[in-house]
Amino acid sequence: MINATILSYVTFVLFFSFMSYLIWMVMGKELFGRIGTYITLLGLIGQSVAIVLRWIESYDLGIGHAPFSNLYESLIFFAWTIVFLYVLVEWRTRNRSIGVFVTPIAFLSMAYASYSPGISSKIQPLVPALKSNWLIAHVITCFFGYAAFGLAFAFSLMYLLKRMENPATKNLFLRLIPRPAVLDDLNYQLVVIGFLLLTLGIITGSVWAHSAWGTYWSWDPKETWSLITWLVYAAFLHSRMVRGWRGKRLAFLSIIGFCCVIFTYLGVNYLSGLHSYAQS
Repeated sequence: MINATILSYVTFVLFFSFMSYLIWMVMGKELFGRIGTYITLLGLIGQSVAIVLRWIESYDLGIGHAPFSNLYESLIFFAWTIVFLYVLVEWRTRNRSIGVFVTPIAFLSMAYASYSPGISSKIQPLVPALKSNWLIAHVITCFFGYAAFGLAFAFSLMYLLKRMENPATKNLFLRLIPRPAVLDDLNYQLVVIGFLLLTLGIITGSVWAHSAWGTYWSWDPKETWSLITWLVYAAFLHSRMVRGWRGKRLAFLSIIGFCCVIFTYLGVNYLSGLHSYAQS
């Protein structure tokens, strides 16, 4: 399948993107920063083309469906949303330093999908529960929410590193990271976006569950952990908006939230439940 081949190459493209950003931040060579941006855009284009080709190929096989139905496809789409949002943030902030922290997430997602022996890249027919028009809405809202939380996680790491900066040492890597106040605001903004999208994802998933299994909520492991993740980020927003928390405490809360996201997405796949099809 040509789409799987393209995606395998994109995995390495994202790795070279990360290396270019890293060299830029360590050596201060602006050329490598620009190369990192161009390579990231190339990777995004390659991912987009491969996803479209996979979608078309599924129809050619007579099992046409959106390419979000199994673990392989969801990992690819997660990496795509991460890169897509990162490109928007880099364009909006005119700062490339976040690329060092975000591209590894996309690279690891792609590498896990492309080279894990337990994950098949073959296009598979939908199981009955997935044959619903709610599939696309549910997956897109959830994964864009996850991607926003991923960027917030990166901003939190950058915030904690920036606090370690000692002006006397003139550390170039840390100097290229934006000011703590900027990172704190970006962290908050991405969490707001992610929280709204996750909320929509839970709502669309509940409607989908009712049509598939006859109940809006069944305390399936993935549903339970989605709720836990939602509550963690709700606590983040409450702490910021009501209690006035800022800075270090919110950075740690954002990191905890993203750990919950990863467990919700990957960890619960190994527990029995209505979402166990995600293992295949």
